[in-house]
Amino acid sequence: MVQSRQPTDRRHGATGAGRRIYDLLRAQIADGTLPPGARAPSTRALAAELGVSRTTVTAAFEQLAAEGFLVTSSGRVARIASPLATLGEASAPSGDPAKSEPALSDFGRRLTRIGMPGLPHAEPVRYDFLYGAVATRDFPTLAWRRAYQAELVRQQHSLYYAPPEGDAELRRALQGYLRRARGLTCTTEQILVVHGSQQAIDLCARLLLDADDAFVFEEPGYLMARRCFEATGAECLYTPVDTDGLQTASLPQDERVRLVYVTPSHQFPLGGVMPVGRRLELLQWAKRHNARIVEDDYDGEFRYGQRPIDALRSIDTDRRVIYIGTFSKALSPQLRLGYMVLPSELVPVFRQAKRLADRHAPVLEQRVLASLIDSGIYERHVRRLRRENDRRRAALLDAIAHHLPEEVHASGTAAGLHVVLWLPFMTAQQEPALIHAARSNGVGVYPVTPLYADQRAAMQPRSAGLILGYASLTVEQIQQGIRILAMVVAEMMPR
Repeated sequence: MVQSRQPTDRRHGATGAGRRIYDLLRAQIADGTLPPGARAPSTRALAAELGVSRTTVTAAFEQLAAEGFLVTSSGRVARIASPLATLGEASAPSGDPAKSEPALSDFGRRLTRIGMPGLPHAEPVRYDFLYGAVATRDFPTLAWRRAYQAELVRQQHSLYYAPPEGDAELRRALQGYLRRARGLTCTTEQILVVHGSQQAIDLCARLLLDADDAFVFEEPGYLMARRCFEATGAECLYTPVDTDGLQTASLPQDERVRLVYVTPSHQFPLGGVMPVGRRLELLQWAKRHNARIVEDDYDGEFRYGQRPIDALRSIDTDRRVIYIGTFSKALSPQLRLGYMVLPSELVPVFRQAKRLADRHAPVLEQRVLASLIDSGIYERHVRRLRRENDRRRAALLDAIAHHLPEEVHASGTAAGLHVVLWLPFMTAQQEPALIHAARSNGVGVYPVTPLYADQRAAMQPRSAGLILGYASLTVEQIQQGIRILAMVVAEMMPR
């Protein structure tokens, strides 16, 4: 005959009955029914009263003793631990825990106040024009696997922590790649490998800004970067952009400015490319104000119809520019690998900050990347990806022209992996309704208005604007998604 067994509570090493006894006694200790110094109930009497074995009661007592609620010794009666503040008083909340204010630093309070943006998407949809996403099928899986396996079996001296500045082989490979692809000359010592461009921005914020400083930011601009800088307590001096990027004529004359953040190769999100005249004006302004320029070259490899424009850092003769690059758009944002090119005088402090933050970036992935760059595979991959994304971009612009009203126009089409679609017959206040209607029909599109720092109605764009990323979609998905979006727009247009 098979006997039934009571379920085991792994946390307390007791049966279900033993756990109930444990909970009962602990509750009585907490509410003072069993005060400190009082005798604990007899295990024999308690077992008889509850109809369980004495072994079960003993197991519960042993757990309470191990946690300090009971004092036991051989030949003596078990007693409630004394002195012991009642558990009810110690653990009772002082009010509604949801409304209580946590004890935070100034930095923590600022984060709570400004809020942090979540992911720009909710539930998956069939045709998702999510910007920043890349296609899984575009990842060089076979080449990556071969290189990864080779590095995996490569003998290392030890598996100790690596240098914070990054693997020497990757920094050497990057030095050559940046010279060829971005016109940027630097030493390997100036390169710092980081966990994506976001960590690079965060390091710049922490090391270059104080609460009484100010920073210049593109309006509109990359929200996650702005949040990093605002979290320091520094004031955001947003400066407008146009079809040529940051309007250097509007740069503030403020002695508090310590930093300006720009995306000159493809302004995010509007897509302007900063001409050399403005680049020189920006460098001269930074020199006059003794300010640093943070150049975020997040998708500089992707320019269509002509070679990519050299980085702003390539014409910086006064060591003002901190260059940020990433592998997120050419490979995958899930790799969390990027790099910085620093002025020589900033190298020691940035290395130390990187070491304190997370020691170093993943070593195997760094060496795989170094191998792919050295072999030429990475640059061939980027060229292939540029051609593929050019096809997607052309399909998107063609679908917009064919299916949407002629008043609609797209900006930022010459480079990057997204465009901004402007709908002049709809207001910015209608963006949420349009986005909801599109998602209800299986199309994911994203508003441009939240990327403006000045949220006053008068400073918002007059027209509704949608950010359409295309790098993760096929040509067929792009065409079908725009057809559906056109139907949604037609239903919302004024009659």
